[in-house]
Amino acid sequence: MSDFSKYPEGLRDVLEAFAESPADRNAMLIDYSDQFSSVPDDIAKRPYPPANRVPHCESDSYVFVEPLDSGKRLNFHIAVENPFGVSARALSAILESTINGLSSAEIAAMPIDDIVPTLFGPNISMGKGQGLMGIAAMIKALAQRYAQAQ
Repeated sequence: MSDFSKYPEGLRDVLEAFAESPADRNAMLIDYSDQFSSVPDDIAKRPYPPANRVPHCESDSYVFVEPLDSGKRLNFHIAVENPFGVSARALSAILESTINGLSSAEIAAMPIDDIVPTLFGPNISMGKGQGLMGIAAMIKALAQRYAQAQ
């Protein structure tokens, strides 16, 4: 089992639950996908700016950051435009529910390499895996910008 100790507590708990129960992975992912809510209109409206589009994401996803406390803490909002993007919606719901409100430094410091394989399993397709990693990487990059500005 991977070492999730460098992840924020909420995300660490989710990763550990998935690692401990791989047989329940699909049901857990569908449950998270059902919890997904798209970007509020006060954050962004369609058509979304190309600068917020996640590269290589098959689900046509967009990431938006909402700075709190002058950028010391962050909330992330993710739009998934593909109505069949269950995996992208699940990952987005997991990330939003576990890292929103954390400090920019804490989000910027979290590793991202274990997130997709732990949540989606080792046999995820290259294309889907690359797009899902793109969501996590974009969140981390945005957090790093805010953390460096502090």
